[in-house]
Amino acid sequence: MKLSSSLPFVCLAATSHAAERAPEPQYIFSNPPVSASEYRIPTSYESAVLGRRILALSPLGTLATVFPDAADGLGGMPVGLLEYVADCEEDGNPTLLAINIETTFKNVRGGSNISLAQQWTPPYPPDKRIKSTFWNWLFGRDSDEPTEKVPYSAVNLPRYSLLGYIEEMDEAATADMSSCFVDKHPDAKYWLPGNPIHESHFVRLIVTKVYWIGGFGDRAYIGWIPVEEWKNVTRKEWESVELPGEKEGWKEWSSSDL
Repeated sequence: MKLSSSLPFVCLAATSHAAERAPEPQYIFSNPPVSASEYRIPTSYESAVLGRRILALSPLGTLATVFPDAADGLGGMPVGLLEYVADCEEDGNPTLLAINIETTFKNVRGGSNISLAQQWTPPYPPDKRIKSTFWNWLFGRDSDEPTEKVPYSAVNLPRYSLLGYIEEMDEAATADMSSCFVDKHPDAKYWLPGNPIHESHFVRLIVTKVYWIGGFGDRAYIGWIPVEEWKNVTRKEWESVELPGEKEGWKEWSSSDL
């Protein structure tokens, strides 16, 4: 890109636009006082609707448990492991395929509490990224730049942790749960209940607490979502909203005011 003939314009732009750049986030992990926020921060219920959409669309999560005291030198140590997740019921309780030999479910049988962490992963990168220099802010994405391994600001996107306990599903629900779960995870058909490899069964994570981080704290809700709000969200509500990056052409926070 040749800039010599454009330098007067660029200098002028630097002078006239420097004050108009979107403000840097001043609150990253907490919300500011209402009087200090330049944005309308979503309510906890609006955040619950977004969270329920994440649960419906996200097939993976991290289950965190604690090793029991009887574990060899590991008693009380936390461990987080990747797990397949499905949204097969209408009340916000995630569906899990519990394989008995898994560490996670061994810990649960040993009396451990459990939580599920999920984050929204957009299928498309933003048209304009959060940039660290004025030149990048002004000109946006450069096709000559190396491809980024994570082409978006992950900490600017919503995520949550669901705290609760495991509840066994009865055998009568196995057929419906199998159909739903395999629709989300085709390879899971090899580990369905009754398979010849590992003993397994379907369980639900009964959600009792929801901690939400919607993004940067000066423009997104951060905090506890009342569990009643989480469970009261309807399919119609979460189907009517859209998460960042579900469609092409979205912009990250620093370019929303350009």
